[in-house]
Amino acid sequence: MANTLTQNSSWTIDRAGTTAKYRVVAYGDSIFAGYNGSLSNVDKRAATWVQGEYLSNSWNSDIEVIRRTKSGAKADDIYNNKIVNEKSHMQAANTRVVTFEMCGNDFLQARDSFADQSGTCNYGVLDTALANCTKYQELAMQFINANANAATKKKMIMNLYYPGYDADNGMSSCTEASTGQKINKQDAMFPRLARSNYRACKFAAQYGFDCVDAFAEYMGADYDSNGDGKVDVDGLRYIPGETEEAYVKRITSTLRGTIRDANSHYESAGTSFDYILSDNTHPTYSGATIYVGLLGGTGSGSGAPEYSGAQIVGGKNPIWNRFGHERAGWAHALFHPLAP
Repeated sequence: MANTLTQNSSWTIDRAGTTAKYRVVAYGDSIFAGYNGSLSNVDKRAATWVQGEYLSNSWNSDIEVIRRTKSGAKADDIYNNKIVNEKSHMQAANTRVVTFEMCGNDFLQARDSFADQSGTCNYGVLDTALANCTKYQELAMQFINANANAATKKKMIMNLYYPGYDADNGMSSCTEASTGQKINKQDAMFPRLARSNYRACKFAAQYGFDCVDAFAEYMGADYDSNGDGKVDVDGLRYIPGETEEAYVKRITSTLRGTIRDANSHYESAGTSFDYILSDNTHPTYSGATIYVGLLGGTGSGSGAPEYSGAQIVGGKNPIWNRFGHERAGWAHALFHPLAP
């Protein structure tokens, strides 16, 4: 808990000539917080702010983006201390969208623990991360269903991209019990991350949520690199009705050759954009930051949309695929209701 940092924000996207104001509520860790390495400032154009901007344009309304987040927090912390303890934010009458993400820190900490092992490899830390993620993803959906305002139009979960994908492609310090050989760290981590992502989308279908597939959006190219007739990002998406075993095989084996580290997200064979900051963990962003207190806290403000009207063409702003947060915000917008 000493390594967590509250980084909340409340920002109204104030559209000229409008009076109606609707709310987007986002619960999560450093990803939704817009963490960029600073204790005092967060990205203004983090994923859910970008989502709010698309909503403002679509609904011709003001959008209040409430981010209740704790950087460094694991899934249980987000569930108990954000979603449950701060439920009042989604109970407001003007709430129309509730979204959450969790589990990234469970897996990051488990990966670090696994990497530090010597002797015989113990996969327990990775398996515990998966089990806890599964537990709290489902509990979160159940709680949001029971507590979000009845006027809420959309509930969403965003699954996990794989930060440090290339860095994990190396041998462990520990050895496999059955062979006495070192193992590839990516091979240990990836199937468990894939199972977590599958379960996020499976629970979403079960509980009436939409699943924002950040893994596909970040890790797949925006063109068909392997000639299978599908743009890579589409080939990696969760398929409703697919079994967990089929999904894991498709993502970690069949289409593994199409997966690229998100530091180089390819728009085409010759053009890529960096979706991950230099910490090799958090998404890149565009523009200004919001002050949230010297050592974390809550920041607020308001301002006009930065992209609207003629600048949003086909549901995409001009930088929709240039930065990690822009891509995640656009991916949320794919599920937006037509009216508030």
